[in-house]
Amino acid sequence: MTTGAPPWYRVVASVMRPVASLAMRKDWHGAEHLPVDTGYIAVSNHVSPVDPLTFAHFLYNNGRPPRFLAKASLFDLPVAGWLLTKLDQIPVYRGTKRARDAIDAGAVVLARGDMIAMFPEGTLTKDPDLWPMTARPGAARMALEQNVPVVPVAQWGAHRLIAQDSKKLHPFPRKEITVVAGPPIDLDEFRGKPIDAALLRAATIKIMATLTSMLEEIRGETAPAEPFDPRDRKRDA
Repeated sequence: MTTGAPPWYRVVASVMRPVASLAMRKDWHGAEHLPVDTGYIAVSNHVSPVDPLTFAHFLYNNGRPPRFLAKASLFDLPVAGWLLTKLDQIPVYRGTKRARDAIDAGAVVLARGDMIAMFPEGTLTKDPDLWPMTARPGAARMALEQNVPVVPVAQWGAHRLIAQDSKKLHPFPRKEITVVAGPPIDLDEFRGKPIDAALLRAATIKIMATLTSMLEEIRGETAPAEPFDPRDRKRDA
């Protein structure tokens, strides 16, 4: 059973949804794939700073207020940090002794029947053509440790509102934003096994391959055979 949205979540949503509707035309599909009777993890690709808003909007409109894993430094900001706390979001202490805290906090959210929203890439894609790049294993780890479904939610179009390399908003004319949820990803081949780096890597590859395939259908294009890896930046040349 879900706990529903905190009061401040409803306040923010009541302000943001009509504003968002002025700037975008919603081409949204696949809500029937979002579980209603269990906690789950929704994962999405990341091409624009607007993505968290469109991702959250889609999930909230379908009855599940998402809890995002957000950089811990954001929680230190005077207004944003206070609001993130009120919205029941989860700080991520990347590269510190507290890195595990986000996984543990996420487990509590999932155990009570609520849902976690994640961008497995951890940041905006660095792929020059905005395809999903290699990802971090956090979503796979949480899904396997807590034995919950992972629902892929591919999205496209938010970069027309705000591009990666710009802070300028382009709300007019209204931009079409496509958001599509697919069936839960079949991770049964990885469940019930010791969770090590190799297992997490394979599960993460499957998660990202599913998102990439969905994005290919949305864009009507074919993604590169290998995902961009920002560690070697091999497709920047």
